[in-house]
Amino acid sequence: MDFLLQIVTNKILVVGVVSWFLAQVFKCISNFILTKKFSIERLFGDGGMPSGHSATVTSVAIAAGLYNGFDSPVFAVAMILAIVVMHDAMNVRYQAGKQAELLNVMAEMFEKVTGTDLPNEEKLKELLGHTPLQVAAGFVLGVATAIVMYLVF
Repeated sequence: MDFLLQIVTNKILVVGVVSWFLAQVFKCISNFILTKKFSIERLFGDGGMPSGHSATVTSVAIAAGLYNGFDSPVFAVAMILAIVVMHDAMNVRYQAGKQAELLNVMAEMFEKVTGTDLPNEEKLKELLGHTPLQVAAGFVLGVATAIVMYLVF
């Protein structure tokens, strides 16, 4: 049971989880402001403002640097991972979401024109990636969370 205590007291892990949670809460709030509707799905969903992925990986990298030194191998690995995740969120996943949006429109038009339902009745998920602004907001949130938690604990 010692390993459970080690997990829940791992400061870098805790910083990452807290940063992700804060990003998801902010995502719910910003979605509510935009749509005037509360959506619990936004608490767990991808896409939106700010990027939970960016906040999480950034906070882990910064916390790794603060706790282990910015010249440590742990920081180097965490920072490279953060760069890859943020690049992927802005490019690959964002473009996949745009493609899903277009495919959903095409499927809807096809069904209207032909009167035939397509075999896949579910719409494709469109909120997959992030705009550069959403990634930047997640980055700032991640840095702030890591620094505040480092100073407090």
